[in-house]
Amino acid sequence: MAIIALFPGQGSQSVGMLGDLTDRCPEVLDTFKESSESLGFDLWALAQNGPTELLARTEITQPLILTAGVALYRAWMASGGISPSYMAGHSLGEYTALTAAGSIRLADAVKLVRARGKFMQEAVPEGHGAMAAVIGLTKDVVEPICVEIAENTGQVIEAVNFNAPGQLVIAGHSEAIKASIPKLKQAGAKRAVPLSVSAPFHCALMKPAAERLAIFLSKISIVAPSFPVIQNVSLEPETDVSQIRKQLVSQTFSPVRWSETIQRLTSLGVEVALEFGPGSVLCGLAKRIETEIPHYPLGNLGQFNAAVSKMEEFYD
Repeated sequence: MAIIALFPGQGSQSVGMLGDLTDRCPEVLDTFKESSESLGFDLWALAQNGPTELLARTEITQPLILTAGVALYRAWMASGGISPSYMAGHSLGEYTALTAAGSIRLADAVKLVRARGKFMQEAVPEGHGAMAAVIGLTKDVVEPICVEIAENTGQVIEAVNFNAPGQLVIAGHSEAIKASIPKLKQAGAKRAVPLSVSAPFHCALMKPAAERLAIFLSKISIVAPSFPVIQNVSLEPETDVSQIRKQLVSQTFSPVRWSETIQRLTSLGVEVALEFGPGSVLCGLAKRIETEIPHYPLGNLGQFNAAVSKMEEFYD
């Protein structure tokens, strides 16, 4: 059976995440302990106690979500779960996928994504960048509006997340994003709303962060992943380490082509999608992109047990 292992990005975190899984899955605490030792602070205590505002800080969120994804993947495999045929991650989730696939050591990965979060946060002064979700319009409508505003204002505004049909995210300078909202609504958007984020991710404003990330990445050991990981930029399962490094840098200021990622995986014959992370954001998106493939989140005890039971049915 061909399975996709999906790993979410920022936004899936919540206080108390994975807390009900510790008795069922000792791998959760073991994994968080490993990350905590590398980072020098108790990541599990933060995950359980918050506060929410601290969990939302990019340099905390990124190692937190990565550790949660790796913990759930280890727990799945320890429970006799079927090995994935492919892996993919949404933005930050690509780092989690590469870590789960053995390409990057967990101790290195949490330091790497913490630095990534710090670099992204510092690339744009607070309040100067923004993002907005656009519901109900295609890229063919959204992108020309972004181009028009960019040309008129001289500011950056780009479509950066193609999450599902009719569900996009734009990013750039705050004034440009603000100017786009009425134009997008006039063009027929069901919703066009600013997002509560700390930086304008995946647009050209992130290039300074990418330059700093490239230097940090050059010091991290990376090997070929043991499972094919579909990378965000190329939509290909890269095995050449130099290409993996290059695309992780490019990903910082490039769009997340999530709809195309799921479509690519579907074309490869996958039959089941599993989401290794708190929440079920990617399962929700995947259903909108490809409705014929069953999707199972594993972020709490009930979901985890249900997925294990379902896999036992497939084995039978």
